[in-house]
Amino acid sequence: MHFDIFTLFPSMFCGPLSESILKRAQEKGLLSVALHDIRAYTTDRHHICDDTPYGGGGGMIMKPEPIFRAVETVLTRPPGWQLPPEDAFVNLPPWDPEAPAPLPADVPIILLTPQGRRLNQAIVTELSHFSRLALICGRYEGVDERVRTQLVSDEISIGDYVLSGGELAAMVLVDAITRLVPGVLGYAEGAQQDSYSPGLGGLLEGPQYTRPYTFRGEQVPDILLSGHHGHVARWRREQALLRTLQRRPDLLQMVNLSEEDRAFLRRHGWQPAGREETDADKEERI
Repeated sequence: MHFDIFTLFPSMFCGPLSESILKRAQEKGLLSVALHDIRAYTTDRHHICDDTPYGGGGGMIMKPEPIFRAVETVLTRPPGWQLPPEDAFVNLPPWDPEAPAPLPADVPIILLTPQGRRLNQAIVTELSHFSRLALICGRYEGVDERVRTQLVSDEISIGDYVLSGGELAAMVLVDAITRLVPGVLGYAEGAQQDSYSPGLGGLLEGPQYTRPYTFRGEQVPDILLSGHHGHVARWRREQALLRTLQRRPDLLQMVNLSEEDRAFLRRHGWQPAGREETDADKEERI
């Protein structure tokens, strides 16, 4: 998996990319990340990347030319290509601002923005099937709209809140996608048992325990020490159902529930959307 990340602040990525799973994935050759400084693709003497908005208003808008030049220059070259530092500003590859470059159709160009699709595990899985992704990190009051209409193929938000820029959102996306790359996690099935994953059918993951058996008076549930794999699997399923009911009941509308699942949930007060509780439901819960 290769990421091309376009940003005004490439040094923000140094810490996350040099630790833990992302570091090991790069060492194994399963992940590569190229950081591209958008400012390096400016040609004016002050290296300006933003300007005031037409029509007035507060804040500054990222100019289209440096973004287009950076993205089109990089994506028309093999994965891993980066502008040599000594060529920044002064010795840039040729680029025609009036002639769109023939960009590869199989490389999504994603703008990180609060206006985008809200990220979830389904989107992460969708994007993990590509071998190369381009991420554009917005700043200030956003990017010129022509970046959206003429360059970007997708827009993603990591939640209903606003950050200072797209860099942190890009880090989240890189981490979430990389976990799904085969060989990245030490435990091959680990990602399939995470919350929201297909292995859990879109449920939240239930409680997990390790040694010691007793800590501050609380013991590990005996079922986990029983050695009966079928009973353990059912307990874990029920705990995932219960945790989802308690914390994210909205997710249950999208989960394929068995009759056994539904009976368990009803005993804990669950009412399917659009259905009123019956006397039989109340008796079953009691």
